[in-house]
Parts: sequence; structure tokens; C-alpha cells
Amino acid sequence: MGNDTLYQKRKRPGEAFLMAAIYGAASIAVLLLLGIIGYVFFKGFRVLNPAFLTTVTSSLKGTVGIAGNLLNTLYIIAITLLIATPIGVGGAIYLNEYAKPGKLVNLIEFTTETLSGIPSVIFGLFGMVFFGNVLGLGYSLLNGSLTLTLMVLPLIVRNTQEALRTVPDSYRSGALGMGATKWYMIRTILLPSAKPGILTGVILAVGRIVGESAALLFTAGSARILPKLGTNLVENLSRIGGKILQPGGTLTIELYLQMQNGEYEVAFGIGCVLLVIVLLINLLLKVITGNARKYGKQ
Repeated sequence: MGNDTLYQKRKRPGEAFLMAAIYGAASIAVLLLLGIIGYVFFKGFRVLNPAFLTTVTSSLKGTVGIAGNLLNTLYIIAITLLIATPIGVGGAIYLNEYAKPGKLVNLIEFTTETLSGIPSVIFGLFGMVFFGNVLGLGYSLLNGSLTLTLMVLPLIVRNTQEALRTVPDSYRSGALGMGATKWYMIRTILLPSAKPGILTGVILAVGRIVGESAALLFTAGSARILPKLGTNLVENLSRIGGKILQPGGTLTIELYLQMQNGEYEVAFGIGCVLLVIVLLINLLLKVITGNARKYGKQ
């Protein structure tokens, strides 16, 4: 008998070539990422300063800034997640735990998969006509958020479904066997166990919201205005809340407009901010999912 065992494997030329190709492909991916980040920061770091992040672009004042766009981006993220997360997680719970396998479930899953493949500009046209004209929202942050809700729903639904499917069936049968109701079992057993996967879907949705531009051009507009705040708290809250019905351009919209105007250095500066936001989202994803897994093992 030879010594070709699991512990003493003979090295074959084909395996060595395959391993080299795998490591080479991984290295190319890392180098591409570092190259893109390095190039964008090299072109845009000159405009990065506190004034750039805290002022608004104004030809009258002679200022160049993205404070209004940053605020609009935060509005879009918050409103979209407030609408999409309960609907997406609730829909996934229904499909996975309540609905009986059949034509209806297959139709819903087919619909969500189809939604995820529709180009974003089509969502923008739909949002402009339906939310903007039919519902009378016009160009507004709320219109943009409702449109983005349709775009990220499939992402949240599918990730939540996969997360729920990874929970062992013994958890379900054990809880139900002890007399727990189905909703109590879902709320106290399934959702905490599936939390890492659900959070992954939500944070990936945030990444898509941050990077979207085509749909928002048709729905949210491109305004850079910051709400004017005074000393009256009630009035300030009213102005902050009322901003969701006003037009507003996100960072990606402003980047597009600056490129269109030939302001490439400013556009690269906005690109730097977007890269930092995306990197922070990915780090946040790793931290949250890591903590959720540790909590689930305790």
C-alpha cells in the first residue's frame, strides 16, 4: 500500500497549479480594491477638510460642501429602513413559517427574485409616476425612500428567509413541545437565532441605498438645502420632520452632478466620503454579526 493518505498526501502538479491560480485570483481582487481606493483618495483628498463636510455648495457664498447631501443620505437610509425592514422581515417569516408550500409561495418568491433583477432606472420611472404624480409626493425624500423600499425589499426578504432556514428544526419542535405558541417561539427562539443573517441583509440594503443614484434622480431630486434651525425646539422639530416632503440630493446624486459640471476634484472628494461610508458599513456588519453569533452561542 502507498502512503497517499489524508495525512500524507502526495503533491501533484495539477493541485499546485490550482492553488497558485486561486491565490493569484484572490490577490488580484485585493489589489483591485486597494488600487481603486488609492486612486480615488489620491485624486480627492485635497478637498477633504472640515468646511467641505459642514457647508453647502453655494455660488453666492463661494463655498463647496456636502453637508446637505450627507443629511439627505441619512434621511433616505433611515426612512427606507423604517419602511422596508418590518415588511421584509415580516414577509420572510410568513413565507418560511406560516405559508404552506405551493403555488402562492412560489409566486411570491418568483416575484421577489424578479424585483431584484429590475434595473434601478425602471424603479425611478415608476416612483416618479406613481408616488410622485398619482400620490402627489412630487420630488421629495419620502418619494425616494418609498422607491428604494421596493428595491431593497427582495434583499431583506431573501436574506431573512435564508437566515430562518439555518435555524435547526429541533429548536421549533422543542419550543412547541413545551407548550409555547408559534408566535412566541418565533419571537424568542427563531429571530434571535437568525439575527446575524437578518442584520446582514439589512446592512447590505444600506449599502445599496448609499450607492443608488439613477432611481433617486427621478424621485428625490438634487437639492442641497439644509433645514434652517432656530432656538424654538418645537419649530426645529417641525422643520426637521417636514424635510422628508422636500426634494434632496444624496451624495451619489451630487457626485454625478459635479462630474457633469466638470468639477472632477470635488467629485473625487465625494467619492472618498462614499468609500469611507461603505467601509464603515462593512466593518459594522462584521462587528454586529460577530457579536450576534457570540450571543447566540452563550
